[in-house]
Amino acid sequence: MAEIERVAVAVLIIGDEILSGRTQDTNLNFIAKYLGTFGIDVAEVRVVGDLKDEIIAALNALRSRYDYVITTGGIGPTHDDITADCVAEAFGVELYEHPEIIEMMTARWQGEINAARRRMARIPEGGSLVRNPVQGPPGFQIGNVFVLAGVPMIMRGMMEDVGPRMRPGAVVIARTVRVEGIGESVMALPLETVAKAHPDLSLGSYPFFGQDGFGSNLVVRGRVEDEVLSTVEELVGALEGLGAKAITRVEP
Repeated sequence: MAEIERVAVAVLIIGDEILSGRTQDTNLNFIAKYLGTFGIDVAEVRVVGDLKDEIIAALNALRSRYDYVITTGGIGPTHDDITADCVAEAFGVELYEHPEIIEMMTARWQGEINAARRRMARIPEGGSLVRNPVQGPPGFQIGNVFVLAGVPMIMRGMMEDVGPRMRPGAVVIARTVRVEGIGESVMALPLETVAKAHPDLSLGSYPFFGQDGFGSNLVVRGRVEDEVLSTVEELVGALEGLGAKAITRVEP
C-alpha cells in the first residue's frame, strides 16, 4: 500500500486571558474541524501568555517541526498585543506598516488613525496579508506561519483564506462501532490487539453512561477507506462473545 503523506499543523494560542481562565478558547475546535475538510491534521497545540520570549520559543519550535503553524490572539491595538513583534523577531525581520491596511483604516475612520490603531497595520517584511471578511485589519502569513485574530468570529473569517493556501492531504475517514452493556476494561484487550495489527490507523474508545445504559463508542480513523472498513469488521468480530448487549456499526 502506498504511503499517504500527512500534512500537519500546530496551533499556538496566545494570551494571558486564556491561561487565567477569564476567556474560554473556542478557536481550536473550529480550526481542527475546518482543516480536516482539507485532509490536514492539527498535530499539536500550545497555549502561551503574553511573554515575548515564550512566544518566540514556542513559534520557532513549532514552525520547524510541522508543515504549518497557526497563531491566534495578540494582534490588537493594546500594549500587550505583541504577536506581530514576536513573529518578526522569530523570522529575523523588521515590521512595517502595510500601505493597504493604512488605506483601509483611513477609509474606515475618516483619517483618524491614532498610534494604537497603527499598531494593527504592522506586518513583518516578506509577509502577505490574510483576508479579514468580517471587520478590522487583516491577519498575515510569513513562511509557514499564519497569524490570526483571537476573536472567534474574526478568526473564522480569516480561516476561509488560510485553508486554500495550505497543501491538502488525504481526508481522514472515521467509522464508529457502538458497544452497549460492557465496560472498557472488558474491551481493552481485543481493542489493543486490533490496534496493534493496524498501526497506520487510529483506534479510540469513548465511554458513555446514562439512564439508558453504558458502553463505549469505538472509533476507527484512517485515510484509506477499504482499510478502515475492513478493520471495523475485524473489530466487531473481536468483540463478539464478550457479553455485549448490542454491537452496532454507526452510519457516518
